[in-house]
Amino acid sequence: MSSNNNKGFKGNRSNLSISSDAPDSQKPPLPPTVTFARRTPSERYINYSRDDLDSELSSQDFMNYTVHLPPTPDNQPMDAISQKVEEQYVSSSLFTGGFNGVTRAHLMDKVIDSEISHPQMAGAKGSCCSVPGCGSKVMSDERGVDILPCECDFKICRDCYLDAIKTGDGICPGCKESYKSVDSDELGNSGGNGQLAQLPPPVGISKYERRLSLMKSTKSALMRSQTGDFDHNRWLFETSGTYGYGNAIWPKEGLMENGKDNDDHDHIDSLELMNKPWRPLTRKLRIPAAILSPYRLLIVIRMVVLVLFLSWRINHPNNDAIWLWGMSIVCELWFAFSWILDQLPKVNPVNRATDLNVLKEKFELPTVNNPTGKSDLPGIDIFVSTADPEKEPPLVTANTILSILAADYPVEKLACYVSDDGGALLTFEAMAEAASFANMWVPFCRKHDIEPRNPESYFNLKKDPYKNKVKSDFVKDRRRVKREFDEFKVRINGLPDSIRRRSDAYHAREEIKAMKQQRQKRDDEPIEMIKVQKATWMADGTHWPGTWLSPAPEHSKGDHSGIIQVMLKPPSDDPLHGTEDDAGMLDFTDVDIRLPMLVYVSREKRPGYDHNKKAGAMNALVRASAIMSNGPFILNLDCDHYIYNSQAMREGMCFMMDRGGDSLCYVQFPQRFEGIDTSDRYANHNTVFFDGNMRALDGLQGPVYVGTGCLFRRIALYGFDPPRSKEHHPSFCSCCCSCCCGGRRKAKFHTSVENRALRMGDSDDEDMNLSLAPKKFGNSTLLIDSIPVAEFQGRPLADHPAVKNGRPPGALTNPRELLDASTVAEAISVVSCWYEDKTEWGQRVGWIYGSVTEDVVTGYRMHNRGWKSVYCITKRDAFRGTAPINLTDRLHQVLRWATGSVEIFFSRNNALLASSKMKILQRIAYLNVGIYPFTSIFLIVYCFLPALSLFSGQFIVQTLNVTFLVYLLIITLTIVMLAVLEVKWSGIELEEWWRNEQFWLIGGTSAHLAAVMQGLLKVVAGIEISFTLTSKSAVDDEEDEFADLYIVKWTSLMIPPITIMMVNLIAIAVGFSRTIYSTIPQWSKLLGGVFFSFWVLAHLYPFAKGLMGRRGRTPTIVFVWSGLVAITISLLWVAINPPQGQNQIGGSFQFP
Repeated sequence: MSSNNNKGFKGNRSNLSISSDAPDSQKPPLPPTVTFARRTPSERYINYSRDDLDSELSSQDFMNYTVHLPPTPDNQPMDAISQKVEEQYVSSSLFTGGFNGVTRAHLMDKVIDSEISHPQMAGAKGSCCSVPGCGSKVMSDERGVDILPCECDFKICRDCYLDAIKTGDGICPGCKESYKSVDSDELGNSGGNGQLAQLPPPVGISKYERRLSLMKSTKSALMRSQTGDFDHNRWLFETSGTYGYGNAIWPKEGLMENGKDNDDHDHIDSLELMNKPWRPLTRKLRIPAAILSPYRLLIVIRMVVLVLFLSWRINHPNNDAIWLWGMSIVCELWFAFSWILDQLPKVNPVNRATDLNVLKEKFELPTVNNPTGKSDLPGIDIFVSTADPEKEPPLVTANTILSILAADYPVEKLACYVSDDGGALLTFEAMAEAASFANMWVPFCRKHDIEPRNPESYFNLKKDPYKNKVKSDFVKDRRRVKREFDEFKVRINGLPDSIRRRSDAYHAREEIKAMKQQRQKRDDEPIEMIKVQKATWMADGTHWPGTWLSPAPEHSKGDHSGIIQVMLKPPSDDPLHGTEDDAGMLDFTDVDIRLPMLVYVSREKRPGYDHNKKAGAMNALVRASAIMSNGPFILNLDCDHYIYNSQAMREGMCFMMDRGGDSLCYVQFPQRFEGIDTSDRYANHNTVFFDGNMRALDGLQGPVYVGTGCLFRRIALYGFDPPRSKEHHPSFCSCCCSCCCGGRRKAKFHTSVENRALRMGDSDDEDMNLSLAPKKFGNSTLLIDSIPVAEFQGRPLADHPAVKNGRPPGALTNPRELLDASTVAEAISVVSCWYEDKTEWGQRVGWIYGSVTEDVVTGYRMHNRGWKSVYCITKRDAFRGTAPINLTDRLHQVLRWATGSVEIFFSRNNALLASSKMKILQRIAYLNVGIYPFTSIFLIVYCFLPALSLFSGQFIVQTLNVTFLVYLLIITLTIVMLAVLEVKWSGIELEEWWRNEQFWLIGGTSAHLAAVMQGLLKVVAGIEISFTLTSKSAVDDEEDEFADLYIVKWTSLMIPPITIMMVNLIAIAVGFSRTIYSTIPQWSKLLGGVFFSFWVLAHLYPFAKGLMGRRGRTPTIVFVWSGLVAITISLLWVAINPPQGQNQIGGSFQFP
């Protein structure tokens, strides 16, 4: 009954049961067999059988499996030890499974080819079991030290130890003495920190019910002051004593009798807590009135002037060119409307500041309710998404992972999940290499306060790396880490060839083995060439369950099993300081060497299922993380966006944990970019949006969600209403209660299905009703049970009577529950391709499906339910990433965004259909998001108007009179003054504002027009448009880091702006020639047309510069197509309006 590679689990939605892959009718008769199982801490049974062994592992000489007997009264294993070692076993296993498949836990003795040293990492080396014939790894603690359950120090593995307990009467195989019943913490030398012991878990309740026990209220003075008759903090963690750590006030002995309050005794601690001055975690900084008041006044003045100007234009048509006048009027009316939509949400910009010292004082220093000073901060699950290792290099993703693992946040409260939507072994092994290098990099960052904590960015810093470094060994440490990082990069960059060579070697071995078997079967017959499917092999010599290098059925990008690998198991609850022997030559004696949990996830994909791109991958991570770690907050990052400020998550948590923070659905951070050319030719920094528009929206209901760098409240993603929403919208909430609480209340008003949301119990007399949860979230009981836990843990601290819906101090200081195989197996089931069927995932729960810009739609749904969001601009950039500096890539990126906006406009997510919970100016902002691409139609027409004016000799007005010029001057001056004031309150540069204006016209005449056409095709004809990932890799040019800027790639999006430039240049030449050689020159009309033509060309200058490339290497096709189009338009104009007389170009005109 000993140990090793495979454990089979039959995965379904509700439980795990044993079954074989083949139908019973096809099997030969077998002798009676015994089915064995083990009971998990959540009272569920996991069954094992040889039938579940994977056929792909048949190349091994032998296969073993573990037999677990259910505990009986006379057979009770040491649960504490078993649970602890179970977690270590789980972290070394690769879990796979999916639709109609067996969920398997494949124990990996080797994850990558290089050596692994950190004890938290999968495949970490350890001592061998001393039981003869076993050879498995010995149990170890968090530091990697062997766990020896007997005083004789006999080395024994997990399976042999369980065998000795169950079948050997608890006798040590070494000294033949009985094992002593010791706690696992004592056994692993990790206890003894003075913590209060937890109560034993009640029998018969689930894992999450044990976490979230409903306990009696103490009704202390503090509780009564903030809740009145009801206690808002009923959901408390079950801990030591009658009340445990979860109470806001620890009761003194004798104050509680028979479970009732003793009102004759007031708690001194509670009075001290109430009388202590309350300090906020955040502050709202108003824009100075000297800037904001003139800014608002100018907006009003310009709106009035626009109304007067358009009225004058309508009442004074140009009868000589009524067509020209008509087109210009229509365009100007739309431009005025578009400007109002863009400008109105900017009337109330705000700045915000956080106080990290107060956050540390409240959550991480010893208090009455937290005497040990353990962190009381809530957990954060960080999502990193990647899909294609060719376009998103694994080295970039690995650097992002390293910056996350080194973040300045309690290690035990962090969990990082990497979503590999391509299921590539290259990404898997790159993440394993990153986890291995983190063993040195993370403690190094903590020891020397390194910033930034992305090793690639840190070692490429231009500034002096030794500035402000006070420790004497910094230089030596830095050199050592730099050498290790260079080797790490070599290993990462060599992974593609390493995987290919390994797979070829194993493939050749399989072919030779197949030929030998054929020879044995056919002695004299000629041997035919055998074709063996070319698989991709892992480092431990087994098939990779994901996408193979040579795609095969069930092993391609759209057809592979779900995969979960715990790369770094959850850290211990207490700090683990290094020793002189850790990490080779580096001294980490006073440094916490623990690493956050790191999990690799590749959701199942099968043909015939709509996997919904990035939104589907994010929802799979939401479900898997809810089961494995259930952090009440979620931070999502793109694979190329790393943490630049190690305290960024603390900054975001200041908003979530402040008074009223429970009504915030997310904290959005600005996107900052590296690798942009100094002139920012294509406005890649996008500072006008991130520092202007987003800061302005922060003064309304909150900024929009932009896809990355966003800290979410988990229950907001689940589709719950914000707390206390019924106080402001009673009729709406009554409808919600009717829908979600089984009709306990009658709905007085009818609302659409889209506006009905799950209610969150915002007072303790109304529990969170989850009776209909399976229809919304699927039928994973662990997932549903985790929802109220996440809601409670995400509440602000109830440290003052003004804090409503808070949680008691010290409630989150309890140790986490150990990770077991049943938990990870359940996570496999919720990332299956079928799990979302007949649920509301992607409809009203999680990231919303149906749009290319799923980020904007997801944020819109939250605001539509009444949630608020905030914008967190930190002094040091929170996150940094990369952006495409190549013109073609940039246009395709803008095309994708604009197409998503068009889809939003034609969907139920149009802001015109928003609920009454959304503020009017916020609704206008979302309306502008859906409308702005349509401006391209009018913009292209208006860009051709100067050329048409010069060709025809007419202008948009009859004459350039004083009234027209005065209006034009006022409109120009007001827009310039608004720009100056906007620069003042947003902090952007005037040059950045101008670059944004230029690219607005470039994108408006190219990508936005294509987006409108594609959106109309999708709505009218149902034609779906697919987009490719924006490449994150740069050109390999060591001499010029901006080499990608000069590459010209042909795309049809370039035709409209090139045509506009050439037509306007030709029109200027024609206009000058006509005026010079006319009998009566009309200079006013020429100046009007030439002025507007130069206005168009000035905006298109960056585009023209980009076409020239570095050495003028522009594809000939670009000029051929543009020249043909320009000549065609010119000839078409001559045919429509042929010149007359002798004083115009054409006819008998001859050049002198």
